[in-house]
Amino acid sequence: MPPRCSVTAQEAASYVRGLCPSCGGRGVAVEIVTLKALLCPAALARLERVDYEFCPNPTCPVVYFSQKSVYRKEDLKVRVGLKETENPVPVCYCFGYTEKSIWEEIRRTGRSTAPQTIAAHVKAGRCGCEVNNPGGSCCLGEVNRVVKEGIARFPAVGAEASARVSRTVRDDCCSAGSAGAPRIPGARWAVVVGATSSCYR
Repeated sequence: MPPRCSVTAQEAASYVRGLCPSCGGRGVAVEIVTLKALLCPAALARLERVDYEFCPNPTCPVVYFSQKSVYRKEDLKVRVGLKETENPVPVCYCFGYTEKSIWEEIRRTGRSTAPQTIAAHVKAGRCGCEVNNPGGSCCLGEVNRVVKEGIARFPAVGAEASARVSRTVRDDCCSAGSAGAPRIPGARWAVVVGATSSCYR
């Protein structure tokens, strides 16, 4: 039986705004422009002008949902990185970084240049997370998480590399945006200009 593209009457009746009808987890508001950019033609043909949420649960097959409909992984033109367990696992959709490519650089060199490179692109106004990333959000928080995991996987790089990653998360992630850059609505990880706190919400 093919996966359902709409919620059942029972699900609609019990729907709680912001909660995924499949897993019950809390969703994250996402702009409709993200869905327009990433849904396959057949899925896009049933898009409605309503508020949608992104389901960040890694084990849930639902990506977007509203009170009337759901969109699953197979409805998108791209792989949803946080819901994938096999390569390639996208991490940065705008500039093509994957979990594997970041870890491979760490294995070879003891460090990752991905956060600084992406931050430079963001500062130059080149990123398009709202139309490239399924979460509709800045990827830098996720990039730094993957870098940290890579350092842990390859302990031979030593404490110096770990310190470099810590500095990247603290300094580069949140200062990556250009002056006056808007915060992406519904972002799970936001670029906050001039902030010193973590990019994770």
